[in-house]
Amino acid sequence: MADKTDKTDKPLVLVDGSSYLYRAYHALPDLSTKDGHPTGALLGVLNMLYKLIDEYAPERMAVVFDAPGKTFRDDLYEDYKANRPPMPDALGAQIEPLLDAIRMIGVPVVSVPGIEADDVIGTLAKRAAEMGVSTVISTSDKDMAQLVDGRITLVDTMPRPGRDASQPIDAAAVKAKFGVGPELIIDYLALVGDTTDNIPGVKGVGAKTAAKWLEQYGSLDGLIAHADEIKGKAGERLREALPHLPLYRDLATIRCDCDLPFGIDDLTMQAPDIDGLRTLYARLELFSLIKRRLPEPEPGALEPNAEPEPDRNYELVLTEAQLDGWIERITAAPLVALDVETNGFDYMQAELVGLALSVKTGEAAYIPLGHRSTEAPQQLDRDAVLARLRPWLEDESAAKAGHDSKRMAHVLARHEIALAGMRFDTMLESYVLNSVGTRHDLDAIASKYIGLKTVTFEDVCGRGAKQITFDQLGLDDACRYAAENADVALRAHETLWPRLVETPGLESLYVEIEQPLSQVLFKMEEAGVKVDAGMLDRQGRELAEAMARIEQAAYAAAGGPFNLGSPKQLQEVLYERLGLPVLGKTPGGQPSTAESVLAELAADYELPRLILEHRGLAKLKSTYTDKLPREINPRTGRIHTSYHQAVAATGRLSSSDPNLQNIPIRTPEGRKIRQAFVAEPGNKLIAADYSQIELRIMAHLSGDEGLVSAFAEREDIHRATAAEVFNVPLAEVTADQRRSAKAINFGLIYGMSAFGLARQLGVERGEAQRYIDLYFQRYPGVKRYMDETRERARREGFVSTVFGRRLYLPEINERNAQRRQYAERSAINAPMQGTAADIIKRAMLKIDAWLAESGRDARLIMQVHDELVLEVRADQAEDTAATVVRLMESAAELDVPLKVDAGIGGNWDEAH
Repeated sequence: MADKTDKTDKPLVLVDGSSYLYRAYHALPDLSTKDGHPTGALLGVLNMLYKLIDEYAPERMAVVFDAPGKTFRDDLYEDYKANRPPMPDALGAQIEPLLDAIRMIGVPVVSVPGIEADDVIGTLAKRAAEMGVSTVISTSDKDMAQLVDGRITLVDTMPRPGRDASQPIDAAAVKAKFGVGPELIIDYLALVGDTTDNIPGVKGVGAKTAAKWLEQYGSLDGLIAHADEIKGKAGERLREALPHLPLYRDLATIRCDCDLPFGIDDLTMQAPDIDGLRTLYARLELFSLIKRRLPEPEPGALEPNAEPEPDRNYELVLTEAQLDGWIERITAAPLVALDVETNGFDYMQAELVGLALSVKTGEAAYIPLGHRSTEAPQQLDRDAVLARLRPWLEDESAAKAGHDSKRMAHVLARHEIALAGMRFDTMLESYVLNSVGTRHDLDAIASKYIGLKTVTFEDVCGRGAKQITFDQLGLDDACRYAAENADVALRAHETLWPRLVETPGLESLYVEIEQPLSQVLFKMEEAGVKVDAGMLDRQGRELAEAMARIEQAAYAAAGGPFNLGSPKQLQEVLYERLGLPVLGKTPGGQPSTAESVLAELAADYELPRLILEHRGLAKLKSTYTDKLPREINPRTGRIHTSYHQAVAATGRLSSSDPNLQNIPIRTPEGRKIRQAFVAEPGNKLIAADYSQIELRIMAHLSGDEGLVSAFAEREDIHRATAAEVFNVPLAEVTADQRRSAKAINFGLIYGMSAFGLARQLGVERGEAQRYIDLYFQRYPGVKRYMDETRERARREGFVSTVFGRRLYLPEINERNAQRRQYAERSAINAPMQGTAADIIKRAMLKIDAWLAESGRDARLIMQVHDELVLEVRADQAEDTAATVVRLMESAAELDVPLKVDAGIGGNWDEAH
């Protein structure tokens, strides 16, 4: 990337982040937060950065880190950095918050796959010099001394004792320090070696000897030419090392001509995120940075705290009089925050342990109802308390807030209480506001949005094998945790809701889709789905037999038995015994046995194909036929998955325990799994699936006349695309042409490159690029939409769905090309995926409302991608399916018609 000639007199400041990270970790005290999160290295690096900013006030600056993976030096020298130990866990835990802090300070963070940080820094410094810009490199690495010249200086802001950090290191300082000038540093390093990078150098030769030799002979080449003149043991060792010295010199040479995906002008400092830094530093308990480096909060703003606020008033309710007082308070309050505590995490089996209530910031109560601690005093009777609270809990007009209201509804349903009036769910408010801004658990929300460090479940119940259940907890600790949950939920709502309201589209998205959908999902989870355990057992045995047959075939193809599940043994068989081509390598440089590599090899070789087939069957067996029967609830005889609204960035639902989203349908064995999902006797299943919904949304968003016309006329879109791209009449489109068009249609909306399309179609990259070019010629509106969307995302930092859902793209302007390109692909695809998610959610709401009004003996039981599954009385199946199709197709008004395919059957597969 070219840069403009620069007129500023301020230097470019480049920080060797990898060097400083390890230096700070080993040099500074072992600091940590109260809960044990290490912070010493992080604090050291941040202090150094602030010092640089204070001293140079740079307009352009970057912190450069090594990217994971190999570089050219690993290919030159197998033992390069081989003696470097793995990163300590305590250091690894500090990297993510450090990167967050650096970016919030406004300093660009740079790492380039395949290129070491030294080479990135060298290239940038030399480019800056060509522009007339001076560069200050902040490092403790002696390798960098080779870069010093009239425009490039070094500075060490984390000096060792007795060394002055304020004095930049110029050419004279290099000569004074090493005994040679910058022009001889590479030769010097080749002789003395580098223990950090495992460059041996000449055994027994130290700094003084190397400098003396280079001073005497002028260069390494001069020394090599006169090696016979060196006397004694040093001369012998020099002559022994002569064959290796050119390699050592090559390894020590910093490359200054690297092809970087960014330029000097991309390293402009940004305005700091003061609120984000205040919250982050408070969470990490770096209060010195808050005090010295951040401005005072605006009047009325909340200062982050790492300790519970002293004015909190949390009441432990143990008497009837206390309960009476709180019932009076919640009945009169305009909004009450509710929290429910249980003895487990399975919503279908967890028992109610207590309730927490908050009506005002800082004031909350906890009502223990099922604690079994031997130290616990007498608690109020659970059934009696619930009877007293039932009218309020079931009152739709009594407005409530809370976190993960769906789970609370499940727990209360076990006690035959239908929770109502849940207006605000902080998990959903946080998710709708910014799906990628943070995790959406209450602790993360409290930290990000109200600057508060909360008491976590692990704080009170412990971790790992020693963790106790909540009902075993003492009442004081239980009150501290549960009452805070209710208090924080109320505070979080009061912070999040105004931000939702002031952001266009988000209030209606929350009120009209996400919050009411929570109730629909609650019903679906309660309903569950029936699974035939006997059928799954038979399928499991069939899979085991098939796997055994494949194993024998694999042994024959390999020339002998081996462990198919061992990557090391498979690597040996594929690449050493059979000599198959190496199409990919692991980060450690070994031939890869990853699925993507095996898939390529499988096109030409039998053994990789057998391995993939065996892996596929093994996954089906372990994930479904073996596991699903264990997921059957003993009370209901059905499987009850958990649907998650606040996980996928685009708005799509996900599920777990079990995950129903990933049951394969492309293979006969995968489809058999769906045969085990059955209807109750006398019932049928309806499966209704949106057809090509994301392509239809692309037609709507792009407004491309050709695409819109094809869908409006209800043409086969892949055949229509093939006719356009290959310029043939619709009736003459071949099966191969339609297959290629389908790959193009779906590939482009997922950001597939010409290389990816070529691999999928089995054609040359140039041919794939020609297909893409033809596609954009025939559908220019699609190209225009993609270009405009990328540009708008760069400018605004987010993209939106048709219904106003926002997906923020924090890496859309990232210097790292891979991250930026991923964000650009997301910018194209997210509006389509997100709109598809919004549409099926709207359809679920319409269907749920219709089922309630009509009194049909039917219920929604599953949502998987673009598909809804209902269980219905057999004699009502036909007209119910027709109505479901109508409601799904009317869930959104687009410029192209929505199309839904529906089937009816005794099991899920049969309904397709």
